[in-house]
Amino acid sequence: MNRKDFQKLTGERLKDAQALLQKHRFSGAYYLCGYVIECALKACIAKRTRQFDFPPDPATIREIYVHDLEKLVKSASLGAALDEFIRKDEEFEKNWGLAKDWSEKCRYEARNEIQARELYEAVTDEKHGVLQWISQRW
Repeated sequence: MNRKDFQKLTGERLKDAQALLQKHRFSGAYYLCGYVIECALKACIAKRTRQFDFPPDPATIREIYVHDLEKLVKSASLGAALDEFIRKDEEFEKNWGLAKDWSEKCRYEARNEIQARELYEAVTDEKHGVLQWISQRW
């Protein structure tokens, strides 16, 4: 997987989430919305990788091969930029709050329409969305 692969996967999973919402498959849509953000953050991490660098140490690898969005923000070196943007944009702060609480464990949990649509909007909002913010940095 490289940066372009993660960017493409981000778009594909977003389309999948939208299709699931339209079919009233809310738990799956919710799960994929979080996966969209995970893939986008991994594209940011990949951007920082140089072609001929030696693979990172095991501790760094454990921070990259995770599903925890807050850890991925840190691994992408976006923590300070995220904190600053949150202070400037209350709507984004709300959207990030919804996104950061996503976990891969939600694939085992039922989610309702409101939860799925709220997360989808938090991810896709054109002015204050999490994906919009991340994609400016990948």
